[in-house]
Amino acid sequence: MRPVNLIPPDERPGHRKPLRGGPLAYVVLAALAAVLIGVTALVVTNSQISDREGEIANLEAEKATVEARAQALDAYTQFHLVQEQRLATITSLADSRFDWERVMRELALILPDDVWLTNLTGSAAPDAAPEGAAGVSLRSGIAGPALELVGCARSQEAVAGFLQALKDVDGVTRVGMPSSSVGGEGGGDSASAAATCQTRDFIAQFQMVAGFDAAPIPPPTEAEG
Repeated sequence: MRPVNLIPPDERPGHRKPLRGGPLAYVVLAALAAVLIGVTALVVTNSQISDREGEIANLEAEKATVEARAQALDAYTQFHLVQEQRLATITSLADSRFDWERVMRELALILPDDVWLTNLTGSAAPDAAPEGAAGVSLRSGIAGPALELVGCARSQEAVAGFLQALKDVDGVTRVGMPSSSVGGEGGGDSASAAATCQTRDFIAQFQMVAGFDAAPIPPPTEAEG
């Protein structure tokens, strides 16, 4: 009689048992792996977001600090601007100052003995003439400092010599003479000069203007409100 093994093949010793899960096990493993990857990505993303939020908070705090410092220094900035403006104004005034003392000293040195003045006016600009100015007509054509001279001389030759001497004053760029008359030839614009110094027929009465065109022109005076 032939022997028969009644043990099922999958339970016999020495044989591998077939997997009972089948492909479902691989699906489960893949799902678990996907979940793990998603959780890891979410954790990493949340960590990066937290880091960025921390950086933004730090930047905002630094910005607030810088703005506070800028506001604190704003008063010093305004003061610096005012200081610069005042310095520029002072420099402009210093540059535009005219040395009248030197001019008067040189005028006294070149004034001839046969010429005498009845009115001498010095002004920095045409619209800055003081009260009692000579009012010589040529003065309005000179924008900067100028001398207005009204007087008499013993002759027309003396007047011409004085005119040439004025050109030797340091800084004088031009000399104009709107009138020069002898005796009854016409008194020009200044009748008072004739009354005080033209006492003889040979005495010449004159008006002159000496301009200093190269001198700095003073800044205009601002009208007060």
